[in-house]
Amino acid sequence: MTEHRPTADTGTGRDAILRAARRAFTLRPYAEVTMRSIAADAGVSASLIVKRFGSKERLFHTVADFEPAADALFAAPLDSLGRHLVLTMVRMRREDQGDPLLRAVFSLGNMDERTLLRERFREQVTSRLARQLRGGESELRAELIAGLLLGLGATLSLHRPGAGERATPEQLADLYAPAVQRLITGSGD
Repeated sequence: MTEHRPTADTGTGRDAILRAARRAFTLRPYAEVTMRSIAADAGVSASLIVKRFGSKERLFHTVADFEPAADALFAAPLDSLGRHLVLTMVRMRREDQGDPLLRAVFSLGNMDERTLLRERFREQVTSRLARQLRGGESELRAELIAGLLLGLGATLSLHRPGAGERATPEQLADLYAPAVQRLITGSGD
């Protein structure tokens, strides 16, 4: 399987296609996902998906890429990264109508597909974060931070509709970010 990263959306429905593909590949095994079903969910033609992504395999690899989410999540200095992570997660969930990280945990694909998603998550999110952290136990702290982010996403999904959905991103960050930031700085305070 080769990796492909299409260019940014130029009004062609790319974002809708990616949202529909994320849902499809998370909820069904790869073999059961069809371009037609993704197209119907995205409100575009299957031929447009082929034009934009080339094949179902390339679309899957685009969906399995956590790098764009990691770029947005880690775009802050370490001393304010905790708050930035929470705000960015919540905003991405709301703007993209889906969690940028949870597919690594809840994908229903076969073992190869789930393994690929988890390996990419580890490489593109957890290991990348560990390399940024200062101090001891950076790998463990990065795994725990990833767990907090996944937990936030799972909680917001589980309690829909709920208080988390009604809260502003800033309210959620006020409550959740201090725990994340403690792991970033490595302080037990």
